[in-house]
Amino acid sequence: MTTPLTLTAGHRPDGTPLLTAAGEIDMSNSETLAEAITATPGHLVIDLTAVDYLDSAGLAVLFTHAERIEIIATPLLAPVLTISGLTDLTTVHTITHDSAEPTG
Repeated sequence: MTTPLTLTAGHRPDGTPLLTAAGEIDMSNSETLAEAITATPGHLVIDLTAVDYLDSAGLAVLFTHAERIEIIATPLLAPVLTISGLTDLTTVHTITHDSAEPTG
């Protein structure tokens, strides 16, 4: 059974738009992610630290918007973003759930 995707829009302390995703991002809900990213103009930080699964459909959405997004991910998800080549196109910060500060 898949974990539903939950998206929460907000802002970082510096005012930058923040989209926090939780659950699984796959072909069944990647369009929802795409719509949320498209609905936010300008630079956007996407927090994926609560994402348990990310498939190629979710990666395709992130690639489409790579020029204007910044990603926060866990060490478990970071290799997927690196191997896919996404880290060559956008900034990806790796953060542990115990840490309040991203690295990278």
